[in-house]
Amino acid sequence: MSGFLYALLPVIAIVTLGHVLSVRKWIPTESWRAIERLSYVVLFPALIVRTLANAPFETAPWRLAGALILAQFALAGIGWLGRFLPGMPRPAVGSVIQSNVRWNTMIGLSIGSLLFGQDGLALVTIAAAAMIPTANVLSVYALIAHADRPHGPAPKPILALVRNPIVIACAAGLALAAANIELPELLDDSLGILGDAALALGLLSAGAGVDLSALRRAGPRTFSWSLVRLVGLPVFAVGFGLLLGLSGVPLTIAVICAATPTATSSYILARELGGDAPLAANLIAVETVLAMITMPLLYLAVMQLAAA
Repeated sequence: MSGFLYALLPVIAIVTLGHVLSVRKWIPTESWRAIERLSYVVLFPALIVRTLANAPFETAPWRLAGALILAQFALAGIGWLGRFLPGMPRPAVGSVIQSNVRWNTMIGLSIGSLLFGQDGLALVTIAAAAMIPTANVLSVYALIAHADRPHGPAPKPILALVRNPIVIACAAGLALAAANIELPELLDDSLGILGDAALALGLLSAGAGVDLSALRRAGPRTFSWSLVRLVGLPVFAVGFGLLLGLSGVPLTIAVICAATPTATSSYILARELGGDAPLAANLIAVETVLAMITMPLLYLAVMQLAAA
């Protein structure tokens, strides 16, 4: 437990620093958008390509990917059931489903690497290669299907997926690993430098994107669905993982990935595809705060389960 807290505290500190820099306007708002874009298009893909290309896939726990994908579909189904709740608008259902299946990859990568080094980083990247495409497909379909009227042009889900730089990076890294192609030293070192920058800037951007004022606007709907997401996804991940025979570090990584709050990009996609954008913003803020409590508790529960 102390090791997890030791890994979590630097993440909290960097996210907090990003929030302070944003609130104090020491870094202008438009600069944060540029930083987010740089991380999304260049830095994070570089980290994924290098980690996947160097990952030992001959011993890769594919059960990890399977457990997390099944957990995402299970939480998507629970979000879909929200349409039968009284007073639940259709756009809100789309935003809830998106919140249920997305995760904050930067937090997962940071904690995984701090706890388990390169092995943890490789496992989280394998999880990302499975969860990111799944989250994008489920989110786009859910938002479009439940939108009263999209605020912008609704992209074709497959086309949006193919153009996603994260998905492209996952495909490139997996292709290099499958072909057993070793990265040239110069390219490997260059991607390593970009990857290191991705973790720091990603966490700072996550902090800058947190709207604490949304906590004051959050009502019972936001808090209840936030708890469903923060508890439900890791519980399903553990359940499916145990059914598939997952154990040890891979099972712990599954919990870490599933227990992170939803991605901060959820608000942008909800706004563009006709979801409930204010609800998406509230879910991001509430889950980011609550996750600092639920993540250590879930980690402790898994450690006790493993010791039993």
